Amino acid sequence: MAENNTLLEKLNSLAIRFEEVSTLISDPAVISDQKRYIKLTKEFKELGDIAEARKEYLQCLNNLKEARAMMNESDPEMKEIAREEASACEARLPEIEEKIKLLLVPSDPQDDRNAILEIRGGTGGDEAAIFAGDLFRMYSRYCNMKGWKLEVSSCNEGSGGGFKEIICSVTGEKVYGTLKYESGVHRVQRVPVTETQGRIHTSAASVAVLPEAEPFDVEINEGEIKWDTFRSGGAGGQNVNKVESGVRLRYNWKNPNTGVTEEILIECTETRDQPKNKERALSRLRTFIYDKEHQKYIDDIASKRKTMVSTGDRSAKIRTYNYPQGRVTDHRINYTIYNLPAFMDGNIQDCIDHLIVAENAERLKESEF
Repeated sequence: MAENNTLLEKLNSLAIRFEEVSTLISDPAVISDQKRYIKLTKEFKELGDIAEARKEYLQCLNNLKEARAMMNESDPEMKEIAREEASACEARLPEIEEKIKLLLVPSDPQDDRNAILEIRGGTGGDEAAIFAGDLFRMYSRYCNMKGWKLEVSSCNEGSGGGFKEIICSVTGEKVYGTLKYESGVHRVQRVPVTETQGRIHTSAASVAVLPEAEPFDVEINEGEIKWDTFRSGGAGGQNVNKVESGVRLRYNWKNPNTGVTEEILIECTETRDQPKNKERALSRLRTFIYDKEHQKYIDDIASKRKTMVSTGDRSAKIRTYNYPQGRVTDHRINYTIYNLPAFMDGNIQDCIDHLIVAENAERLKESEF
């Protein structure tokens, strides 16, 4: 009962805050301050979900109270109906409480952001680049299933196919909060197409998922950016080869965590429109700096985790794709399925769902409830 009272006190306090935020976001002074307005609208949405759960919880408590009162009735039929109602409410309450507890655990504030997806071939030469291409195809199909928009910013093709490196932007609902679990080293075990003896090789590719930064998240002196333009290479018609639509930016940035100044080099050949490529290169620059400046925050999260579900550690081997056995294994949660073709075709949601459940269970253990 004491735990219920604590939960209700917390919910009532948040209900008051919900009303305050709903008033603030209609204030012209707040609307004119875009940084504050966006922050408040996100808080409003989160508090709105809690407010709905609170309403459901209070309704269930009220129904239980009424059902118990009706059990004192003299009418046997009414008493039976009351017992059934009370039983249903008693079974439902723990479910609602768990739902509320999860909503009350602070979420990663970056989960709602769009993401930059970077895939790089690792050890394994041409086979690693081919595998990086397979991963890109897998994520492309998954994004399509989710209704997200994936756009390639830059790529470096492998000599035998696939990509030595490919960088994409992904936009949609809760993109980073979903794809962040994919950061890390992906290992593949199979017979490469270049293997003449039929031997199984082990290769790897790394995946990095970065939260896309908003313009006001980082301060960039655009006057200090050095721009170059160049012709895009490869297939694509006369325009791609003859028009200098590709852009390259150089920017000297002082890392506040280390005090070291480093030159950032970013290229973008995504479109045939040079201004659009400049805009997307700037977006990648903001994301790069945002990610670097928030590395301490990511490290703090990692140090608190007892498992490696979504720590942001991009050097950890997270998953193995074994082609001879048709097996996919996620090493963080001991998740294994024997349906590799479907998985590589973009059906990765079940694995991500298991990772989310594992992280949520961990977050609940760390919470005060």
